[in-house]
Amino acid sequence: QVQLVESGGGLVQAGGSLRLSCAASGLTFSNYGMAWFRQAPGKERVFVAGIAWTGWAGGNTDYADSVKGRFTIARDNTKKTVYLQMNSLKPEDTAVYFCAANMFAGGRISEKVYRYWGQGTQVTVAS
Repeated sequence: QVQLVESGGGLVQAGGSLRLSCAASGLTFSNYGMAWFRQAPGKERVFVAGIAWTGWAGGNTDYADSVKGRFTIARDNTKKTVYLQMNSLKPEDTAVYFCAANMFAGGRISEKVYRYWGQGTQVTVAS
């Protein structure tokens, strides 16, 4: 049974940093493209960052324009974990952040294609 478990969310002041983690189990992690999405209150879930499976161009990454230069996605295949380092946080980054996985996926694919999802972790950025 595949499970994705997010952690690391919380309340932070604007300009601060958080690191989210997503621990995966029940899958061959290195074969999965991983991504972070977020959903703000009353809005649709949107792509934040993605990292390809290990065999795809060295695990290329992609980011939403709104987070480029502030967020960094990385993976540790030995720990079966994907991270999202979030710096220079803004109030508009407030959302529930979800981890997603799909086999042999690149750095950015359609949300509808991701087969596995975590339950989400809340990030609140106070102004």
